[in-house]
Amino acid sequence: MIEMKNVTKFYDNFRALNCIDLSVEKGEILGLLGPNGAGKTTAMRILTSFIPATSGTATVAGFDVFEDSLEVRRRLGYLPETPPLYPEMTVGSYLNFIGELRELPAKLRRTRIDYVADRIGLLESLPRVIGTLSKGYRQRVGLAQALLHNPEVLILDEPTVGLDPNQIIEIRGLVKDLAQDHTIVLSTHILPEVSMTCGRVVIINEGEIVAVDSVANLEKTVAGKPSWKITFKPGANQNWRETIEKVPDAEIADLVETAGTCEFILRLGSADAFDGLFRKLADMGGIFTEISPVKATLEDVFLKLTSGEERKEAA
Repeated sequence: MIEMKNVTKFYDNFRALNCIDLSVEKGEILGLLGPNGAGKTTAMRILTSFIPATSGTATVAGFDVFEDSLEVRRRLGYLPETPPLYPEMTVGSYLNFIGELRELPAKLRRTRIDYVADRIGLLESLPRVIGTLSKGYRQRVGLAQALLHNPEVLILDEPTVGLDPNQIIEIRGLVKDLAQDHTIVLSTHILPEVSMTCGRVVIINEGEIVAVDSVANLEKTVAGKPSWKITFKPGANQNWRETIEKVPDAEIADLVETAGTCEFILRLGSADAFDGLFRKLADMGGIFTEISPVKATLEDVFLKLTSGEERKEAA
């Protein structure tokens, strides 16, 4: 549904994007992540035909964003970080105006306005002036204008920024629901939103794609060895450390010993080795009071890939 091949963008002598290759399948929710200035907004502006790339090609729904920009815009809905709203207009009149700009026939326009407003919870707000709406409802109006012409692709830039937790949950639910009929690219700084919403994640840093994968696979890659947080009471005269160190590739980290209790991070070469080690320590009189798997989060992945650590390791 979306294809970018070798896309590069320069602003004078500054290279904002460098040889970007990306494809997004129909019905997919793709998360677009990166620090400020990484190139996310430039990528979205190229896809929406707002600016041209310096080199490379990009298509949306099979149409070239440079040569067939009008066809691309007919098939694409865009919600920028600040929704393009007119606060003095009512929701209904604003959506009618957007429908006219989208060249929707009058009869179809009325039907689409009612359908979209009902689907995203705006039906009762159609007579209200946009300037009187809460930020959450203004985001809904922004989504409505992006959806009005029933595009195949939706590009959403920070759709939950500035919303309270209840509003974030509502918008998250809307995005998941919309994926039944639309391909969605979601750019956000709220990493938990990506984990709960997106099937795949693209991380951009310094104008280059540094990772493309599912959230689960990215977390596994960064996590390294299987790890557990352990709280443990050794048995009498038990040399528990020696027992652990005999296991191949075992590591003990962040050890704290207080009043006969040990707290530490246990890393093993494989998860299968844990069961045998647990039995050995228990048979020797040890008591486990806490065993918690230590998992990498999307935040860990993001920080590693955008802080330079990954590139230093590769070098």
